[in-house]
Amino acid sequence: MKRTVRRPELRRIVPLADTTIYEMEQRGEFPRRFYLTPRCAAWDLDEVEAWLEARRRTSEVPTGPDVKLRRSRPMRTSQG
Repeated sequence: MKRTVRRPELRRIVPLADTTIYEMEQRGEFPRRFYLTPRCAAWDLDEVEAWLEARRRTSEVPTGPDVKLRRSRPMRTSQG
């Protein structure tokens, strides 16, 4: 039996802002919502859990800026 989740439960499972989820859906990077009624959106829980598992696997590879390439700036001192 397929289980669906509505926004409040989705937010507990995936702690991202609504706009972030919406933007990721539009880019095809997050499972798409579907509508049970014109005002009631839901997500397939299996799809959300599969997305989370894929994120876990890809997060094992460190991504982001290389902190060794940072340039330092002199500290500002307060004048007074």
